[in-house]
Amino acid sequence: MITKAKTVELVKEFGSEFGSGEKDAGCAAVQVAILTTRINNLKGHFASHIHDYHSNTGLLKMIGRRRRLLKYIQGNDDNKYKAVIKKLGLRK
Repeated sequence: MITKAKTVELVKEFGSEFGSGEKDAGCAAVQVAILTTRINNLKGHFASHIHDYHSNTGLLKMIGRRRRLLKYIQGNDDNKYKAVIKKLGLRK
């Protein structure tokens, strides 16, 4: 689970760099950063709970939402897309 302090930190970091300000939590880059953190936190859960299919469904929904947001960013600004995936360590 992601804490409120971590969320605020991600909003400041990605909102100021890719959004319109430090409090821009609705920016697509901020949303991708938060989703990526939540997805990475679930990896540890699935290591010990292999048969948790209900949580796996939620994980797949988060992955799909992140993919759609990244597609939106790529359609609007390709340089911003490349910077976001590089900073988050996604893709190659």
